[in-house]
Amino acid sequence: MNNLSRRREAELFTQLRRSRDPQLREALVRRYLPLARHTARRFSRSSDSLDDLNQVAAYALLKAIDGFDPSRGLAFTSYAVPTISGELKRHARDTGWGMRVPRGLQERALDVEHAISALTGDLGRSPTPAEIGEYLEITSEEVLEAIDAGANHTLDSLDTPLGADGDAMTRLETLGVIDPGFDLVEDAQAVGPLLRELPERERTLLALRFHEELSQSEIARRLGISQMHVSRLLRRTLDELASQVEEPELPARCPLAA
Repeated sequence: MNNLSRRREAELFTQLRRSRDPQLREALVRRYLPLARHTARRFSRSSDSLDDLNQVAAYALLKAIDGFDPSRGLAFTSYAVPTISGELKRHARDTGWGMRVPRGLQERALDVEHAISALTGDLGRSPTPAEIGEYLEITSEEVLEAIDAGANHTLDSLDTPLGADGDAMTRLETLGVIDPGFDLVEDAQAVGPLLRELPERERTLLALRFHEELSQSEIARRLGISQMHVSRLLRRTLDELASQVEEPELPARCPLAA
C-alpha cells in the first residue's frame, strides 16, 4: 500500500464527503484493503476462518471510509483500525464461541491471545500471567480467567477420533453405557400380571423380601413363622414365577419386578 501524506489523505476524504463519488470510494477501498486484511489476520484462529474474517474486515473498512471525518485531524488508519477491530470482535463474539461467555470476557480473552502472541515474539518465550496483565493493564486473575474462557472458544466435535489410527473410537462412542434398567422394566412388565395372581401371603412375602429388603429371619418374625418355612415359600414362589416367563434370571431381578 502506497502511503499517502496526511494532507493528501485529508483532501481525498474531504472530497468524498462532499461528492460521494463511488469511484473515489472504490479507489480508497482498494488502497486500504491490505490494512483490513492485516487486521483480520490478527483475529484468525485457522485458515478456514480467514476468508470470513476478511469479509467482515472489508465491510468494516467501508464503514470506516464512510464515517471518517478528516476535519478532526486524525490519520485515517487511527480511525479505521479500531473500527475494523471492533467489527471483528463482534463477529468473533457472535459466531465463534462454542459456549455462552459474557461479552466483556470474550473480548478480554481475545485481547489476551493477541498479547500472548506479541509478548512471545518480544520475549522469545511464553509470557507469564503477570507479564500479560502488565501489558494489558489488568490483574493476573483476570488474565487467567480470560485464558480459561478462551479454552471454550471452540468445542471439539463428538465425532473427532481420539487417536491417529483410522479405526480409533470417537469421543461420542466413549460416552454413556447401556442402562440395565431397560431390561428390568421389561421384566417388571412381564411379571406384574403374574404377581397379581399370587395368593396374598406369597405377595406379602415377596414384598417384604425384595421391596422392603428384609432378611429371611426378619420376615419370619414379622409373619410369625419359622425361617425355614420362609425359605421354602420363597423358593417355591420364585420357581412358579420363573416357570411362567422366558427370562432364566428372573429371581435375581425380582426386586424391581415387585
